Amino acid sequence: MELPDKDTLIAWDDAHVWHPFTQHSTYRQDQPLMVVEGDGHYLIDVDGNRYLDAVASIWCSPFGHRRHEIDQAIRDQLDRIAHATFLGNASGPGVVLAKRLVDLAPAGLTRVFLSDNGSTATEIAIKMAYQFCQQSGRTGRDRFMALGNGYNGDTVGAVSVGGIDLFHARFRPLLFDVLRAPSPYVYRDPDTDHLAEFERIFLENSDHLIAVILEPGMQGAGGMIPYPEGYLRRVRQLTKEHDVLLVFDEVAMGMGRSGRLFASEREGVTPDLLCIAKALTGGYLPLAATLATEEIFSAFLGAPEDGRTFFHGHTYTGNALGCVAALATLDIFENDDILEDLPAKIAHLGEELESLRPQSHVGDIRQYGLAVGVELVEDHETRSPFPVAERRGFRVCRHARDKGVFLRPLGDVVVLMPPLSVTLLEITQIVAALAHGLEVEFG
Repeated sequence: MELPDKDTLIAWDDAHVWHPFTQHSTYRQDQPLMVVEGDGHYLIDVDGNRYLDAVASIWCSPFGHRRHEIDQAIRDQLDRIAHATFLGNASGPGVVLAKRLVDLAPAGLTRVFLSDNGSTATEIAIKMAYQFCQQSGRTGRDRFMALGNGYNGDTVGAVSVGGIDLFHARFRPLLFDVLRAPSPYVYRDPDTDHLAEFERIFLENSDHLIAVILEPGMQGAGGMIPYPEGYLRRVRQLTKEHDVLLVFDEVAMGMGRSGRLFASEREGVTPDLLCIAKALTGGYLPLAATLATEEIFSAFLGAPEDGRTFFHGHTYTGNALGCVAALATLDIFENDDILEDLPAKIAHLGEELESLRPQSHVGDIRQYGLAVGVELVEDHETRSPFPVAERRGFRVCRHARDKGVFLRPLGDVVVLMPPLSVTLLEITQIVAALAHGLEVEFG
């Protein structure tokens, strides 16, 4: 495809495109990238400038761009078929992917429901859990439990269990009611025993709970917030004891980000339902999976007239191109020793980040595997935040771009989510660019 010139692209962008999570009144003055090409870990803009993609294109490109193995897998599949319906039928790549995921996932997760993206993966888990309770004799269960600062996607069900007021408060009249335990945001709430508070709320309501839904390892979009040691294991113990389902949303922290293929592996916890997306296809195509236990699947079996079928589906469920991209991605994990190389990268990232701690406006540095949140504050001693209108996180990231590194913040939390195949030198470059951004912004 031959693109129009830069000025035309910008004019059309301004005239016709509505970008996600973007305030268009400031969009153009924020100098957004116009990306036209990718090369390994780098983005290339319309002017030919190269930027190290330090957020893996919003956390979904584990190996960078234009990986020849994934390119070739998609090309080969195009010579067969691009898509055939998965509703009441099967196609080869989807079946192979389901088997591969079950073989790799924590033991006990034996069924795979394919969909399009992280929001749909969690929406499916919510609906599965609800219908499972209805069809398995768990009467009187009508509530979900989730955490403050949780993010599970942008569809109505996913937003209902989400807990980020900035994103979700406006839609509250559309949403179903959810029990909410406090986010384990130790930096902002150091005096609360977050696990004890979770346990109190859970036990007071356990007879009415369908499921608990959590992002294992670290809450992502809520501010890159890790859990206290033992938190998730205790949650699993409680849910087991009280016949409450546990749903893990691994859309952000799965597929290697934690240092293991599944974050639940690292935590030593197996949920009843597990959602993955983002990096599943190497950042190429929209594809997601909701993994379930055989017990959950069995509750949906019965004669057609019984109405126990899970009446949910997507036109592009099991899309062959997405599935072969996912299979090629899993091959890269295996063939390139991606997981084996991660401990050294995780350790190096942690060491490099220590150089930022003396900065007067760095309040907290939170790392989980190859995921980091650097929280900026107006006053280090009082932990007081900057006024939202000052957009300090955005400005620091914009300054970092001058050093050839692309970052995107969550408010005043600067996020580092480099590709899993990032080199040690590139990790040093990313942290140095962030240090530059802090220096320019704060002096």
